[in-house]
Amino acid sequence: MDRACNHHYDLLWHCNNKKSNTEPQYLTPISTFQDAHGMAVDVEDPSKLYIATHHGLLMTKDDKNLYRVGSGRDDYMGFSTHPTDPSTFFTSGHPTTGGNIGFQKSTDGGRTWQHVSDGINGPVDFHSMAVSQVNPEVVYGTYQGEIQKSLNGGKDWQVIDDSPANIISLTTDTQEADTVYASTTAGMYVSRDQGTTWSTLKGIDGAVMAVAIHPSDNQELLAYVQNQGLQKSIDGGASWTSAGLELADTTPIMYIAFAKTQPSIRYVLLQDLSIYKTTDSGQTWQKMRQGA
Repeated sequence: MDRACNHHYDLLWHCNNKKSNTEPQYLTPISTFQDAHGMAVDVEDPSKLYIATHHGLLMTKDDKNLYRVGSGRDDYMGFSTHPTDPSTFFTSGHPTTGGNIGFQKSTDGGRTWQHVSDGINGPVDFHSMAVSQVNPEVVYGTYQGEIQKSLNGGKDWQVIDDSPANIISLTTDTQEADTVYASTTAGMYVSRDQGTTWSTLKGIDGAVMAVAIHPSDNQELLAYVQNQGLQKSIDGGASWTSAGLELADTTPIMYIAFAKTQPSIRYVLLQDLSIYKTTDSGQTWQKMRQGA
């Protein structure tokens, strides 16, 4: 074995796992990752799962292989995918050189990124961000305790007045262009007029860490509630029941994602970075990756 491979586990993994001739050069095999700030399934290929991290964008494929996408190592605190174009992603966060990124876009699957705007009082660092799953010109992001909204793909922004406090994540509806959900430390809220007014969803008691909406049936929602576990609604959030994932410990779920082309496939990513997957709409779950 090459002596250079002995000093670091990742280098050892690379030495034993050479790229195949068919593997794109912009994908670098890695063995582990240290954190996660966002997750989404490829809009065309349900075997591809994207994870935004403190050190760039990652992709898992076929439930086993893990890659770093492109050469970027920026901290993507906010991450969203385009609803129909598998090559277009949106991020916000911190560059490796320090400061804030603002709002940026990739049109080549995360290999390179282009700055779109600074946002209001920016450059912004959207810790929660959501692009409309119906009209991707509509974008939401939270910065300095306020929600900002863009109606032209992130070029110009306005602050939404009277938005919910202590927002953890934002999720856009899959059928209604003007509907957005805000999960907070004190429950979940919904706006059906692009954030102008908000109402509380009943049956949720406690901090809501993650929310996802069925791609073709917006009456089905999944939410991880700190005091209730993974919950499911089939009536647009009017009532909730257990979603069936009984974890062996109390490690919270941080992100939930549906596969758009095969909605019976869902993923959850836990705080310990383990990933679970179901292929039967949540009747059974399998651990796809071990946590850190």
